[in-house]
Amino acid sequence: MSERWSRYESVIDEQIRKAQERGDFDNLPGKGKPLPGLDGPDDDLWWVRGYIRREGLSGDALLPPSLQLRKEIERLDDSVRELTAERAVRDTVSELNRRIAEWLRAPVGPAVPIGPVNADDVVARWLAARSGRRAGVPPPAAAAPTEPESPVGRRPWWRRRTRRTP
Repeated sequence: MSERWSRYESVIDEQIRKAQERGDFDNLPGKGKPLPGLDGPDDDLWWVRGYIRREGLSGDALLPPSLQLRKEIERLDDSVRELTAERAVRDTVSELNRRIAEWLRAPVGPAVPIGPVNADDVVARWLAARSGRRAGVPPPAAAAPTEPESPVGRRPWWRRRTRRTP
């Protein structure tokens, strides 16, 4: 029985065989080159990473909004460095604070501690960096953004119902 099936050639196999006989597969671009990605570890999201690489996108676009905002806060000094007016710096901080407030109203994604950015602190660092550039001195290192302070003596709502024992 296996001999009978070995003589059988499907339509697709026949088309492939005829194309090989005609030489349709000779001199194809990439002939003899290894397939990309075969030597790396197995990755379930290989197609997403390939798409991001092909389109020249940043991987930050895939992060949840809370982490995107956190990264923007960390990069704020770099993003305002080239601005020429204090009003533009304050507008940039105001726009970021607006998006932070939107996220705080309806948080989505992981709970990351994020608070509004103090515009005066950013302007002070921006002015210090500008004066350092004018004087030929390298700009000072940016201070890490601080966490918003909670009111003194206030406990989270889930702990207010329990009494503290002295």
